Amino acid sequence: MMFVYIILVSSLLMPLADVAAAGFRFVSGWEALRAFGQKIQYNPPQDITSWASWKSALPTSVSGYPINNLQVVCSDSMAACSATNSDSPKHYTYTTTVTVAPIVLRSVICRSGNANPCSFTLVYAERFQ
Repeated sequence: MMFVYIILVSSLLMPLADVAAAGFRFVSGWEALRAFGQKIQYNPPQDITSWASWKSALPTSVSGYPINNLQVVCSDSMAACSATNSDSPKHYTYTTTVTVAPIVLRSVICRSGNANPCSFTLVYAERFQ
């Protein structure tokens, strides 16, 4: 019985726990991005060609996840808004980084192209106009 228990834990339960923990981290990171999107959805910049002061007033992290690469982009081409590019629709784009720490499935789960292979970048875009 002890032998069967050790085999079950090492070959089934621990890899399943790695997948579940990674899934929870991804969902938590996505929820942080969505919460940030809801915050900025109701507080858009007054002038899309000069939004640096608006950006500096926003939080830099949500629920422990850093918010990176915040941009206001215009048109369906998703080019940065400027004085020459103010086409609709307008979107926010931003990213965050999720780091997982698998125990057993490290070679399977950690395959990102980032400097840390266990670190993944989530990209989020929200339309506001």
